[in-house]
Amino acid sequence: MKITKIFFHIINLIFLLFYLYPGSILGFLVYGNLGKQPQVTPDFYFSSNHVYAFMLLSLFGMICHINKKKIIFYFIFISIFLELTHLIVPNRSFQFGDLFGNILGVLISILIIKIYDYLEKK
Repeated sequence: MKITKIFFHIINLIFLLFYLYPGSILGFLVYGNLGKQPQVTPDFYFSSNHVYAFMLLSLFGMICHINKKKIIFYFIFISIFLELTHLIVPNRSFQFGDLFGNILGVLISILIIKIYDYLEKK
């Protein structure tokens, strides 16, 4: 297995841990407060933090995997599934803005990869 795939799997596990932990690990690391979430940019109709997180994770995953259809399905599934888990994870809450941010991040990364592939063929 290539080192980039191993690195992707490690990042994916850390991402899942941060997402499912009943509190904000990043908030604790940045502010010393599990209840406070760091905000990179202001939210619009969706959570910008979620867009950035899923965009980076999806981009890295699509770069590492040859079977793009399979990994895209995984990212769409995980973006919906993880937000739905917030219905049962203590101290977390399901929000449609977060769900839309998750999906938008995946879609943006798909678009970036498609544009890159198109330009590579030219």
